[in-house]
Amino acid sequence: MQNALETSYDVVIVGGAIYGSALAWWLTNTPGFDGEVLVVERDPTYEFASTSHTNSCIRQQFSAPVNIQISQFGAEFIRNFRHFMHDDPEVPDLALQSFGYLYLADTPEFAQTLREAQSIQASMGAHTQHMTKDEIAARYPFYMLDDVIAGNHNTVNEGYFDGGTMFDWFKRMARRRGVTFIHDEVTGMTLNPAGSAVDAVTLKSGAKVSCGTVVNASGPRAAATAQMAGITLPVVPRKRYTFIFDAAEPLEMDLPLTIDPSGVHMRQEGKYYMAGCPPEDDYDAAYDDFTFDHSIWEEKVWPIIATRVPTFERVKVINEWVGHYAFNTVDQNAIVGRHDKVENFVFMNGFSGHGLQQAPAIGRGTAELITHGAYRTLDLTPLDYGRITRSEKFIEKAVI
Repeated sequence: MQNALETSYDVVIVGGAIYGSALAWWLTNTPGFDGEVLVVERDPTYEFASTSHTNSCIRQQFSAPVNIQISQFGAEFIRNFRHFMHDDPEVPDLALQSFGYLYLADTPEFAQTLREAQSIQASMGAHTQHMTKDEIAARYPFYMLDDVIAGNHNTVNEGYFDGGTMFDWFKRMARRRGVTFIHDEVTGMTLNPAGSAVDAVTLKSGAKVSCGTVVNASGPRAAATAQMAGITLPVVPRKRYTFIFDAAEPLEMDLPLTIDPSGVHMRQEGKYYMAGCPPEDDYDAAYDDFTFDHSIWEEKVWPIIATRVPTFERVKVINEWVGHYAFNTVDQNAIVGRHDKVENFVFMNGFSGHGLQQAPAIGRGTAELITHGAYRTLDLTPLDYGRITRSEKFIEKAVI
């Protein structure tokens, strides 16, 4: 049942998937915030949301310090999920299955990039190891490594977690703490005469709601939401394919989330395995385009995984889907913070596949920004929208 809609809210969040719900929950848990929050979600089934198509993994293997810190807090949040939810006995514990990420390098240049990233990660407390081909072969003898020079691997606080449960409890607890969630769609925004703030949002139902702050948490549709406020946002939907497969000869140990130099990745998925990749032609998709290209498995994914793990010569696909990345075309990293001119317009956009693992830290930081006007725990300003207007890329070398 929806709460009754008021005519004014302190914060209106456009989009109720992982980011809208995470921010709503964090706002109710941020000391000093006592405002009213509205979350507007166009499809409460979340059938096509990026959140529903996620692979639910987390890693510390980034090259930019702030991305490492974001994921370190994400791992802390997952490990202590019930505690963060005020030790509510109804809240389940979240397990983090730390089979880790394994990046494989097939060129001296890529090997050096991994070595430099490992140095940064280790300096920040991550347990990433830079491994030679022989060390990888000794630990994981099932790989074919003829073309591999080196790799990076970390089995501490890296791997799979139940992102669906985290999302569900963000939403549940935000509702319990007074946040209003409605099934509707923002179709327009009214700016003040100076163009320096959004005064109100118009809903598809015909209602008009005044707002103190409006937050863009609309995933792959973020550019359309920003355009309502006259803002250009370089975020587009890009298709990403996932395949669940059974192996006739299962491996005798867990398969790390292996990032092949080709761009194909694969990992353990219970008693099965998961693989995924971008298409060869990585074009901008329409918001409602979820057509599946079945040739990708036969022509790209299966040849790669069967070569890298010869045991996977005999496998059977048992499930497959396509979802959308909210892809930042400038630098494939998150865009967060306030707009430089429309000052009450806040971004939580462009996560380019990193969204679920970054939601705890970005949700907390955005709640701090709205409440206090500044970040209090982790400085997220390197991801600020201002870099887009300045045409400055945020460099992250470890993008999948």
